[in-house]
Amino acid sequence: MINKLKETIKDKKVLLALSGGVDSSVCALLLNKAIGKNLTCVFVDTGLLRLNEAEEVMKMFKDKFALNIIKIDASNLFLNNLKGVIDPEEKRKIIGRTFIDAFMEVLSDEYTYFAQGTIKTDVSESLIDKIKTHHNLALPKMDYILLEPLKDLYKHEVRELGLSLGLGHEFLFRKPFPGPGLAVRVSGEISKEKLEIARISDDILKEELIKNNLEKDLFQYFTVVTNTKSTAIKNNTRFYGYVVAIRAVLSKDAKTATISEIPYPVLKEIARRIANVEGVSRVVYDITDKPSGTIEWE
Repeated sequence: MINKLKETIKDKKVLLALSGGVDSSVCALLLNKAIGKNLTCVFVDTGLLRLNEAEEVMKMFKDKFALNIIKIDASNLFLNNLKGVIDPEEKRKIIGRTFIDAFMEVLSDEYTYFAQGTIKTDVSESLIDKIKTHHNLALPKMDYILLEPLKDLYKHEVRELGLSLGLGHEFLFRKPFPGPGLAVRVSGEISKEKLEIARISDDILKEELIKNNLEKDLFQYFTVVTNTKSTAIKNNTRFYGYVVAIRAVLSKDAKTATISEIPYPVLKEIARRIANVEGVSRVVYDITDKPSGTIEWE
């Protein structure tokens, strides 16, 4: 793959959209092996990331891997563009367009290629099965040649490639995170309140799963801040807040998935802690396999 990329790119320069997830990270290391300093990675802080994720991404790729990386803080731009948007397909398309808007400050004629970490599951769900649009396949036309080195690989194959490139097992087997970020884990209109609930509840879920030695066996897990509110009792008074759903599945390649039967005592403790988060009224557990449900809610 490295030799093929060298032959294709030659001495041209490549701009890569780096999210910090497994796919874009493997893509970055692969291209770095092939073209070195002719690669520029752009990390866009969308404001839709998990707790402390933006800081962790920069620390890893700038300090540990010494990649040529630029950070753009576009959190306000994304939130403004997503204001009032409810439909998940529209969210993904807006995010794709907003990524390009955010990139405008670094785009120039010196780059010939625009690279992204699209994998085979993204392509099949978006173009073949028509299940949902992946934001990195909804990008508007640009004056660059699109480069997708991983588009013929499934997730487990991407991880194997990452290991061969020297990436650590712990990093490569971190759980998948969608390109649109928490935008597709917040149902309905996105708000700062919902995003904060999503970050905190997701962190609680991760902490409890690790503590109980359950995290490593799961393909993916996360929380969803639904657009449904319900009545609860907090501090001995009536409270009306958001319902948060827990999602945890087992899978190999994301094409199919089965729900994880988390032990009830653990599930109950997770629900108790999340229910105590400000703005949350109650917690439910999603027990839908794929198919019929997709892994992500949106």
